[in-house]
Amino acid sequence: MRGSLRDGETAGGFGGLTVPAEETGSSTAGLWSGPTITKKSTNHTHRQPTCICISAACAIRAARQGFIVEDGGIKKMQLGMIGLGKMGGNMVERLLRGGHQVAVFDLDPALTEKVGSAEGASAAASLQDLVSKLPAPRVLWVMVPAGKPTEDTLRTLAGLVQPGDILIDGGNSNFNDTKRRAAELAEKGIHLVDAGTSGGVWGLEVGYCLMVGGPDEAVRHCEPVFRTLAPENGYLHVGPSGAGHFTKMVHNGIEYGLLQAYAEGFEILHASDFPLDLHAIAGLWNHGSVVRSWLLELLERAYAAEGQDLERIRGWVADSGEGRWTVQTAIDLNVPAPVITLSLLSRFRSRQDESYGAQVIAALRNQFGGHAVKEAGAEPSDKIPN
Repeated sequence: MRGSLRDGETAGGFGGLTVPAEETGSSTAGLWSGPTITKKSTNHTHRQPTCICISAACAIRAARQGFIVEDGGIKKMQLGMIGLGKMGGNMVERLLRGGHQVAVFDLDPALTEKVGSAEGASAAASLQDLVSKLPAPRVLWVMVPAGKPTEDTLRTLAGLVQPGDILIDGGNSNFNDTKRRAAELAEKGIHLVDAGTSGGVWGLEVGYCLMVGGPDEAVRHCEPVFRTLAPENGYLHVGPSGAGHFTKMVHNGIEYGLLQAYAEGFEILHASDFPLDLHAIAGLWNHGSVVRSWLLELLERAYAAEGQDLERIRGWVADSGEGRWTVQTAIDLNVPAPVITLSLLSRFRSRQDESYGAQVIAALRNQFGGHAVKEAGAEPSDKIPN
């Protein structure tokens, strides 16, 4: 058999397919009745549900292409993960639980060794080392902050991988950057798949919602990974390169509006004269109410942990970029998006200890109408000056 393996030798960067001695001789050593092979092959015709091939050639080919063959079909893959923060590290763990084999790299060597020491994982000393551990076509998932870290990582990988390899950007990149990068990589024969990823710290246990963009063939090749990371019905190929990140951007813009609506509603409840139990109300509204949601479940948890006055938490809210991009895209497309826009602006206001703009308004009202002003340093009061 061409490219045969020795007795007990494994195919691929990690192993996972052991070939017995009787299958390593000539190609006529016997028929091998193996699992369903779902990857296309130009040299074999596969029948469902069982693939009957001469010797183990078909299974070895699958292993060399980054798959691990199991009874019932090709379900598992070998891939690399770059960036092992709170999202990337948990994604590696979920992939390992699903039987995949993952080579890992992070700029923090200690973190790389920690994650890479798990069963089924392999720590890489550099991006070049990471690439060398994977069989072609390689699949490398980049899970680093958007902007320069992603740009630099993809550029470095572009110089290390080969035509036909697949790079997955699972971060929150701007969809315009993704379209540009995909076109640049395509000129080198490298596929870029953009995987908008939602799930946060809960994704390890409940799964990640994946909004995937990219070439059909590359996305199909990576489906075993997507289906392991996502819950049932939690993965969708939404369109060509850039579509995944575009969909995730709008998803996050909607999240801004939802959070702001809940915040305003519960602030009104909190300010009322009624002795309301906000923890109980958050729980109540998740039973039959039209405003029930996972966010309300999380608010119920927050009230249980922090108390309804939230005294430990300052009202300072960051924005990570997608809200701004959603608003700008709405402007570019002439789409009115007042709720998302105002929710973004409210976050800006939350980060001000004092609003200079409000000071200007107060000064002007005093000048043109003699309206009262509150002196700097004065004790706050519920009384509204005229």
